[in-house]
Amino acid sequence: MALDGIVTRALVHELTQATSARINKIHQPTEHEIIFHLRVKGQNKKLLLSANPTYPRIHYTEQTHSNPAEPPMFCMLMRKHCEGGFIERIEQVGMERIVHIVVRQRDELGDESVKVIIIELMGRHSNIILIDPASNQIIDGIHHLTPAINSYRIVMPGFQYTAPPEQHKHNPLEIDKSAFLALWDQAVSEAADGQEPTRASSWLVQHMSGISPRIAEEWAYRSNLTLLTENSDAEQAWTALERIVQQLRDHQYTPQLIEAEDGRMFFSALPLTHLQGEAKLYAEMSTCMEAFYGDKAIRDMVKQRVGDLARFLQQERNKNEKKIAKLQETLEDANDADRYRIMGELLFASLHQLKRGDSKIELMNYYDENCGMITISLDPLLSPSDNAQRYFKRYNKMKNSILVVEEQISEAREEIRYYDNLLQQLQDANIQDAQEIREELVEQGLLRDRSKRTKRKRKDNRPTVYTYTSSEGIAIHVGKNNIQNEYVTNRLAHPNDTWLHTKDIPGSHVVIRSEQFSDVTLDEAAQLAAYFSQAKHSSLVPVDYTLIRHVRKPNGSKPGFVIYERQKTLFITPDADRIAKLPLHVKQSNS
Repeated sequence: MALDGIVTRALVHELTQATSARINKIHQPTEHEIIFHLRVKGQNKKLLLSANPTYPRIHYTEQTHSNPAEPPMFCMLMRKHCEGGFIERIEQVGMERIVHIVVRQRDELGDESVKVIIIELMGRHSNIILIDPASNQIIDGIHHLTPAINSYRIVMPGFQYTAPPEQHKHNPLEIDKSAFLALWDQAVSEAADGQEPTRASSWLVQHMSGISPRIAEEWAYRSNLTLLTENSDAEQAWTALERIVQQLRDHQYTPQLIEAEDGRMFFSALPLTHLQGEAKLYAEMSTCMEAFYGDKAIRDMVKQRVGDLARFLQQERNKNEKKIAKLQETLEDANDADRYRIMGELLFASLHQLKRGDSKIELMNYYDENCGMITISLDPLLSPSDNAQRYFKRYNKMKNSILVVEEQISEAREEIRYYDNLLQQLQDANIQDAQEIREELVEQGLLRDRSKRTKRKRKDNRPTVYTYTSSEGIAIHVGKNNIQNEYVTNRLAHPNDTWLHTKDIPGSHVVIRSEQFSDVTLDEAAQLAAYFSQAKHSSLVPVDYTLIRHVRKPNGSKPGFVIYERQKTLFITPDADRIAKLPLHVKQSNS
């Protein structure tokens, strides 16, 4: 379900608690999103403003977002005009999906300055625009609209702000019964004149702002309507709409996620009684929105940014699969080497029957239980002795090749294991994690470094570190790629810390950073190991654990590969909700 005016109204009502909140920090983790770190009534909160064309939204967030090494220009500008300021008010424009945040701040000279952040939540036309309300001039927008893109309105620094085109719909909060019935009568009379009857839900969407098709279907369901005809009950339709509108006036919202019978998920600020399915209620609209969107936006962005990387890894994996298939054929041929030895010995035993110029000979095979006859091909240009010797050379060559082929098969399987591991890591990667995977491949000589500018070195050569806190307050480090795995296991952990990894399954290295902990912490660490693995959607996933002192990296092995001993095994069914409740701190090398 798309964000509509009703959900926007519920969110804005919830966000009014941020009035007078101080904006401590501003980050821009992606090209579409801004994060405000607020101090709200003695608590720290994060406010997400997203102009993502697929997932536009505004709500409080608890998610951890990775920030780029250098803040984008729009982020720097927002920091200049808003950081350290106070939110004076947050308001919705009518019932539209447009939100204004008024920020008061003191400028470089100490004078008070007021700016307005306009968040337009309109699908692919979504935007975040900072304006000077005194002149209505655009300071900048997260997405620029040039005259070549949009002739109606320009979103560029220095231009006057123009609101999106009006849809000329009625505000359901303001329409009265007489105006509603007039619209109703018009639709009914058009149907009576022979025009196609209008679908009730479509009619409501057409004439009322902020009403999504899903809410309109709920209204039609409550009104017992399908089509608008002369027999339709206008009074019942008005009563159903008035009840919905009264909930909006009174800010009586019921944030919920509904999983319909066909498996589709919907979110709503109001009950959707017409949908058959399981509903999960939330105390706040922000929590509901975060549960619905999860990390969809991040996942889509990562998939878009690292699509070439995933394709490369899959192609390399497929190459090794084909290589193994060919090597297996060679191995099967080599395993038939004894046949050449037997033919060589039979020829040596029958040299008196051979003469130069023969192209074949038929001999009794004494190695056969039935002493059957065997036909042996000969090279007519060779002597009888050289023909026999030729078969022994073939035998020795094939016997020697078995060791080489078996070694090559082992290496190819190791390559497949390596690429499987990287593909699994990409599934849970954010942009920073994926960049570290790309750097690893460059260092391994598997990818060319296409970066033209000089790469900035990480501070102290430290990668991103994900640290969860167990229920007992104990730190649990998780590596989400090989660079992080090696850092967590080989440098961050102490000899008596506990190390966990899924048994024979690609996954993360997990370290419990303590010598003393209970089974609760061990189980939570095992949950993390199982969840951040290739078996995250499986049940009873085997997770090995042992002390760091029993874990070592063989010389010359691939990044992230270790061997370990003295392990014990737990069987874990990953629980995403349980993991989401664990506090997470992300420390980045470039932050």
